[in-house]
Amino acid sequence: MSSPALSTAARLRAARPDWLNDPKVWRTEILGGLVVALALIPEAISFSIIAGVDPAVGLFASFTMAVTIAFVGGRRAMISAATGAVALVIAPLNREHGFGYLVAAVLLAGVFQIVLGVLGVAKLMRFVPRSVMVGFVNSLALLVFMAQVPEMRDVPWPVYPMIVAGLALMVFFPKVTTVIPAPLVSIVILTVITVAAGIAVPTVGDRGELPSSLPVPGLPDVPFTMDTLTTVAPYALAMALVGLMESLMTAKLVDDITDTHSSKTRELIGQGVANIVTGFFGGMGGCAVIGQTMINVKVSGSRTRLSTFLAGAFLMVLCIVFGPVVSDIPMAALVAVMIMVSVAAFDWHSIAPKTLRRMPAGETGVMVITVVFVLTTHNLAVGVVVGTVTAMVIFARRVAHLAEVTAVADPDGTSVVYRVTGELFFASSNDIVGRFDYSGDPDHVVIDLSSAHVWDASSVAALDAVETRYAQRGKTVEITGLNEPSARLHDKLSGELVGGN
Repeated sequence: MSSPALSTAARLRAARPDWLNDPKVWRTEILGGLVVALALIPEAISFSIIAGVDPAVGLFASFTMAVTIAFVGGRRAMISAATGAVALVIAPLNREHGFGYLVAAVLLAGVFQIVLGVLGVAKLMRFVPRSVMVGFVNSLALLVFMAQVPEMRDVPWPVYPMIVAGLALMVFFPKVTTVIPAPLVSIVILTVITVAAGIAVPTVGDRGELPSSLPVPGLPDVPFTMDTLTTVAPYALAMALVGLMESLMTAKLVDDITDTHSSKTRELIGQGVANIVTGFFGGMGGCAVIGQTMINVKVSGSRTRLSTFLAGAFLMVLCIVFGPVVSDIPMAALVAVMIMVSVAAFDWHSIAPKTLRRMPAGETGVMVITVVFVLTTHNLAVGVVVGTVTAMVIFARRVAHLAEVTAVADPDGTSVVYRVTGELFFASSNDIVGRFDYSGDPDHVVIDLSSAHVWDASSVAALDAVETRYAQRGKTVEITGLNEPSARLHDKLSGELVGGN
């Protein structure tokens, strides 16, 4: 018989996270977090430049976002940090009103995100079709690659062989061992070669000065007035929506890759909490970053919150403690890592000739439209919204044609039965009005809806229009076969809708 102390110890061991129970998981998470931290540095600095703020602001945002979301987020192993989409949204506010207003917008955006999470906005993800998701993934991969193109223009010639060498290391090193992530090996080897040989190529240090101390909490330097609120609110709402869209899509992508489920509502609320924390520490805000998340999940194989936390923690350690060393990392090494991420993220199966031949044209069209709008606007959220709306329009048109009306005349010629089949809603119901022979039908008309469903007011209005046209000719209409939900809607709205004709 086991003692109570032993059973308590067993329960505690079972309750511990995976990375405490398995040394292999521990190693994977630590090394994955380190690789992500290295990849975050140049991007955070780039996004700071886009937003028009000091590089330290973007680095602080990446630090606080990653560390906070590791505890409050709903998707394990997903990385949140400063992002280009958020930078683009808040750049005009910083340019026109100053840094204090930018920080105020970040705080308010966090509040908006928490409210939207509590209201259940995450449930809207079920309306995002697979074709939009594929377009999202492919456009993300293309954006990641396109972001590396400027790093390969007007640079010293050694940059090109270094990128090729970095790619080769990441392709072939895993065949030797997977104990150490290949991206980390590539970064270390290329950095050592660059420093030892004194090769003059662009480095991380060329992107901006790294911070030398931790961020200090504080409130934004703005007047707390209604004018300030009305100034920052539109930017804050836009930032909240863009951040939530990218975070939800990234979480869904990680769900698919890891074959696990995540709490989208918790993720929305967590994003809000992380942005509030980031705002109090003077950061520029952010959301889930897809490129670094792919490095963490798909390339490094991380699966727990530890890698997310360590990505933020290592980021500050690398900047503050190892700043001079990190500054010497050649940009070519990080470019190679991001190119590998873009290649791995792209859904090559979606553009294979065999797939394109079998896929309905509408599905392929939605995917292409999503990609085009993302690449045109450089905003993943815009592409997802446009792609989803397009998919809904195509679906509505397709379903609208499924509503059919067939007439069965009574042998004695005193009545006629019209059997309506399919889904009656705004796109299909208007078409059925013209399917009846108002002048030629007998005095009694039966409309059998036992094989149909009435979904909205447009359908009720259409049925009223049919009854009205028959009534104008002195004929009566009997509607039968309504299922319970359809009957309730019809009884509630019939005769109350003006302009049904």
